[in-house]
Amino acid sequence: MKQTDFKPDNEWTLFLDRDGVLNRRLPGGYVKNPEDFVWIDGVLNSLSYFSGVFGRLIVVTNQQGIGKGLMSSNDLENIHQKMLNDVKSAGGRIDKVYFCSDLENSGSFYRKPMIGMGLKAKRDFKEIDFRKAVMVGDTLSDMRFGRRLKMKTVFISDDISIVRSHPYYIDFRFGCLAEFAEFIRQKN
Repeated sequence: MKQTDFKPDNEWTLFLDRDGVLNRRLPGGYVKNPEDFVWIDGVLNSLSYFSGVFGRLIVVTNQQGIGKGLMSSNDLENIHQKMLNDVKSAGGRIDKVYFCSDLENSGSFYRKPMIGMGLKAKRDFKEIDFRKAVMVGDTLSDMRFGRRLKMKTVFISDDISIVRSHPYYIDFRFGCLAEFAEFIRQKN
């Protein structure tokens, strides 16, 4: 896809992974309470900007910490409430958060890279057209999820070797969400 062909507007939907894209990933651990949720620099401003560009902003996140018994659904709800409040305070919005608590080896249809969370979003927001949607994530699982639904994909990583070894799954790569926001700003 040529970069010049990509110009999202309010007919587009932005799908976002959570850990490693919005907040700092805890290496070898899980965000188990609101205090563990630390925003990555520039994300709140980016979400505020994206709220004026995209018609829908949706978070899709695998949360197997629940399935492992390390946290409860209530814990996750508290984390997401803090996240949503912070976004709103910064002038942005997230329209819906979908999560899958199933374990990685469960084969769950709702766990990325499977497409269940995307289809739930389409059921809830009938106007979603996956050909006018973007999946932003920091893992190949996120990229496969987006590609399976025919979305544009944005890989958040400084590791160019992953892009080179998996070019089919990745349309764009940026070091952080703020770099992607700047790219969209320059196109509009």
